[in-house]
Amino acid sequence: MQIAQPPALLAYGFRPFFLLTGVYAVVVILGWMGFLFGGWPLPLGWSPFKWHSHEMLYGLVSAAIAGFLLTAVTNWTGAPPLRGRRLLLLVLLWLSGRVFMWLASWVPAWLVALVDLAFLPVLALYLLRVLVQHNNRRNLVLVAVLTLLFIGNLLMHLGFASGRTGLLDTGEQLGFDLILLLMAVIGGRIIPAFSANWLRMHGGSPDWVARPVWIERIALISIALLIPLDALGAPEKMTGLVVLIAALGNGLRLWKWAGWRVRKEPLLWILHLAYAWIVLGLMLRALAMLTGSLPDTVWQHALGVGAIGTLLLGVMTRVAVGHTGRPLKLIPFGLWIYLAITAAALLRLLVAAQVIDFRLGLSLAALAWVLAFGLFVALYWPILSGPRADGRPADGRPG
Repeated sequence: MQIAQPPALLAYGFRPFFLLTGVYAVVVILGWMGFLFGGWPLPLGWSPFKWHSHEMLYGLVSAAIAGFLLTAVTNWTGAPPLRGRRLLLLVLLWLSGRVFMWLASWVPAWLVALVDLAFLPVLALYLLRVLVQHNNRRNLVLVAVLTLLFIGNLLMHLGFASGRTGLLDTGEQLGFDLILLLMAVIGGRIIPAFSANWLRMHGGSPDWVARPVWIERIALISIALLIPLDALGAPEKMTGLVVLIAALGNGLRLWKWAGWRVRKEPLLWILHLAYAWIVLGLMLRALAMLTGSLPDTVWQHALGVGAIGTLLLGVMTRVAVGHTGRPLKLIPFGLWIYLAITAAALLRLLVAAQVIDFRLGLSLAALAWVLAFGLFVALYWPILSGPRADGRPADGRPG
């Protein structure tokens, strides 16, 4: 008896969650710009700026994290992917959180918190079960990161409910630090590995991509240290020094990956560029903390728009073709996605640094962001919602 296959869109975690990431990236920025410049009476409920930060960190990024981890855990363990009805329930849980956050002024705060907070623990418990069942203890650290992300989200909800700005700030910073750590851990696995494989297949030497252990440790430990330092309110100069070490360590790490050697492959140089935004964001934060010469919004948007936005699109465009039986190359017009997100990051950085007019610059940055993620949705929707190109079932298993 043949088991009925779910729709292709629900056959693998990356399919719905990457599409939702693209769609929500457009929606949340259009809504935000309408609120800032169009006078839209959004029922935010929260402080508008904290709401915006929350939805970018704990709303948008959580969908992308889910799409990546649900896909990666299958590769790590050989377990069948989450699919069909169970995947749909997880998708609806994430969507419910977004709906309640947009209706936060019309719904009791405890109910908004209950619905929005549910997603990350459910995702973490699923990953924990799969990793433990398949004795994959190396990746349990990612379950710990998801748990801490839940705590950061909880702090933001408690801050809103109690009116304590400190809790909102701590939850926001914890989200930044944890997502930064996730990007460093995941980027450190996939970027050098993908680059070495490409060099091997194109006549180069994979040994050109180096990963010295001492550099790896400095790069990751320094970022991880920011979590307790920021959470405990350590002296600014002390934290700034650790941020500087993180910037230098991760800059050296990126250099050792020899990104210039894969410059002919867009699916690879975009990942190196995304990591360069991490280094720049850390360097700008160190400068802000040690000298007081820059506002925090400069480094926050270097990481938020530059590193996060670029890495999301770099990973999603690669996974979308790699896990649907297609050649590992950028699809037609896909280069415009990368150009648009780069323009968005540069413009937002110039706005934050007060180099260009706030209204004009922010509008152009938002337009470039919407273009980047809107193009991703338009170009990759048929790939993510359709059958594999190689004729295998949409969940990737042998037919």
